[in-house]
Amino acid sequence: MDEIRTHFQTLIEAKNWKVLKEEIKSLEPVQVADIMEGLEKSDQILVFRVSPRELAKEIFKHLSLIEQRDIIEALAQNSKQLTELLNDLDPDDRTAFFEELPGQISQALMQMLSKEEREIAIRLLGYPEDSVGRLMTPEYVAIKSHYTVEQALAHIRKYGRDSETLNVIYIVDDCWRLIDDIRIKEIILASPSQSISELCDNRFIALNVYEDQEAATKIFQDHDHVALPVTDTDGTLLGIVTFDDVMDVVEEEDTEDFQKFGGAEDLDLSYTQTSLLELVKKRAGWLVILFLSEMLTASAMAYFDGEIAKAVVLALFVPLIISSGGNSGSQAASLIIRSLALDELRPANWWYVMRKEIFSGLMLGGVLGLIGFFRILVWQQTGLYDYGTYWVWIGLSVAVSLIFVVLWGTLSGSMIPFVLKRVGMDPATASAPFVATLVDVTGLVIYFSIATLFLTGRLL
Repeated sequence: MDEIRTHFQTLIEAKNWKVLKEEIKSLEPVQVADIMEGLEKSDQILVFRVSPRELAKEIFKHLSLIEQRDIIEALAQNSKQLTELLNDLDPDDRTAFFEELPGQISQALMQMLSKEEREIAIRLLGYPEDSVGRLMTPEYVAIKSHYTVEQALAHIRKYGRDSETLNVIYIVDDCWRLIDDIRIKEIILASPSQSISELCDNRFIALNVYEDQEAATKIFQDHDHVALPVTDTDGTLLGIVTFDDVMDVVEEEDTEDFQKFGGAEDLDLSYTQTSLLELVKKRAGWLVILFLSEMLTASAMAYFDGEIAKAVVLALFVPLIISSGGNSGSQAASLIIRSLALDELRPANWWYVMRKEIFSGLMLGGVLGLIGFFRILVWQQTGLYDYGTYWVWIGLSVAVSLIFVVLWGTLSGSMIPFVLKRVGMDPATASAPFVATLVDVTGLVIYFSIATLFLTGRLL
């Protein structure tokens, strides 16, 4: 790919547009988009300008939002080419692009659409945000059930050129209500005189136009379809949603969850497009909350300042204790949040998870506790550090504390997502920093309480 990119740059420098155009025509749209990604902005625009009209439409779909906006901005100087591009784009791709633009720009670009395309764009943008209606395209092929196979094939040849996909043909009645969907293979292999109604089994899966996009992704995951029909509440066929559009939604949802789990609000635009002020705003809220929460850690240590003054050695293991609890909590939260997202777990499964995490926490805590005690033993016996006469009791305090802190961390990390899910919040809000902060504070209380129990009458 780097060699082709270098070749493109050479052709651009030589202004050999004819050869460049032929080279572009010999490549797949996604390949051209990949090549453009490594070019300078001015060269990207030149490559796009010389691309054949039909190919340019496909290339545009594979560009990043930043590159798409750069292309639109450059083409604004050539209203004819910009108008052609906007009208040529598939309605679902155009809708997705308009959604990412400021309202004024979207409205200005919409005025460049033909009357027919503008009506489609307005209708798609009129559906609720994150609904299936925003994803669907009206470019599909539908036939009537009374058609013969020969009539159906003639209809497909006439109207199928502009269809998003021809893998599936949709059967409707005279009122355009969806009756069935049939794979094109079944029609091709059927007898020309056979009626389409004879091929129907009236078993199909359809999405409601107002359904949430996340629900649509789950349906696509459960059924092997390249496209699904979209209907209104009366069963009228309005459009279709294709697998590639659903995959874009999955990527957006995963990105949003990752951002939330990292302790930040989800970004409205990509990281590179988000301004510095907006980036700070999105991250400051959680940081302030976590900072205020961490202040409780200081309060917890202040409560046990007497114990720390008598046995300073206890302070040496504070980072070890709280980090182990926070790490175990973050691990558990990550596993449960992902399982909830994949519908492997539901809120009703909380008791099953709790039982499992109790045993997991005890076993993990036991492993860390043994390592902690062994570390104190080795340091004491080798003279690397002298923990004093009661080093065994200090070791036991650390080991037992690790067991209970890790147990508490795994329980907290696994249960908080269930609580959030139950109250209607996004489980991803149970971010790793949030869980870690919670376990830090409570972990200190557990540690010093156990140390007090073991060392009272000895060091305390």
